[in-house]
Amino acid sequence: MLNNEVKQILIKMYCKKMCCWLFSPVLFYFAFAASVLANDTQETNKPTEGKDDHWMQGLHETVSNSVYQSAHWFDSFFIANDSEEQQSPTTTAKIRFAWLPKSRDWSEVKTRFRVRVKLPHFQNKASVVLSDDTDDELNNLPLESANKSSRTEDEKFSLALNYTEDKNKNRLMNYRLGISGGDIFARAKHKRAFDIGENQGFLVEPSVYYYLDDGLGAKLLLEYDYQLSPKSQFRINYSIRGSAAFSGIRWKHGFYKLKQIDETTASVWSLQVEGERNGDRGFIIDKYTLGYRYRFNALRDWLFFEVEPFLEFPEQENYTTTPGIALRIEGFFHKG
Repeated sequence: MLNNEVKQILIKMYCKKMCCWLFSPVLFYFAFAASVLANDTQETNKPTEGKDDHWMQGLHETVSNSVYQSAHWFDSFFIANDSEEQQSPTTTAKIRFAWLPKSRDWSEVKTRFRVRVKLPHFQNKASVVLSDDTDDELNNLPLESANKSSRTEDEKFSLALNYTEDKNKNRLMNYRLGISGGDIFARAKHKRAFDIGENQGFLVEPSVYYYLDDGLGAKLLLEYDYQLSPKSQFRINYSIRGSAAFSGIRWKHGFYKLKQIDETTASVWSLQVEGERNGDRGFIIDKYTLGYRYRFNALRDWLFFEVEPFLEFPEQENYTTTPGIALRIEGFFHKG
């Protein structure tokens, strides 16, 4: 028992150190913002025209350069000898701030980040991914913006080495090895897309994963797309998931109506149903969620805003209507 506890402590310490290294751009983000605000307050006698442009551009460059420099330093470890020329890595970072007030909980505030570094010495097939985002949560559907249920467990940081091969328009094979929440994991995922005529498409995405603590698991994601018009699409997602860590099979349906309003604005109507079957309680429905997400790009081409009112009908509240709204700001930082 003691050995397991020591193992968990060492894994978490290593993960936190790597998080601090790759998450340093966020520290630059706040430090730079504070310094700019301080300078602005001292320069009250100078013209104000163009200050907003300077502030926004400087912030974006600071975060992008910080991520890039860390990636360049990391990739240098794979240089075989001093005479070999180092190539430039490609870096992408996403930082998101969200407030999700609901009728029974008005205090939920979430800050999310995701950093991805492509390693040129592996022909850009390999990348390092650091995230506390929900994009890779096994229970989430692709268009699910956030699992709006309040979390009782600790937020999980994930650090992984990602390798992709056989990638083309309709096919992809992906492998991932890393640490998530202090637990070592490995995952293999295959994605295959099929065109059905001019307006329809179908996607199959099976995956197998193994967590050191939770054991072996598998997931199957199915997706059907119907193009209603050049700027409108109807989509159905269905996923099932099983694992040695729990009994039964977890399932989730998603029905979506996507629309591109203009070049900088889009919307998504969504209805999601999730539950479990073949478990201790047989077939159950955990929750219904109805939502409308309005997303737009403003101020800068790398800055996005979202407003998402939603209605939840959870089993634990006897399917009583729980209204809420999600307000988000996302910044994308890319270099390479």
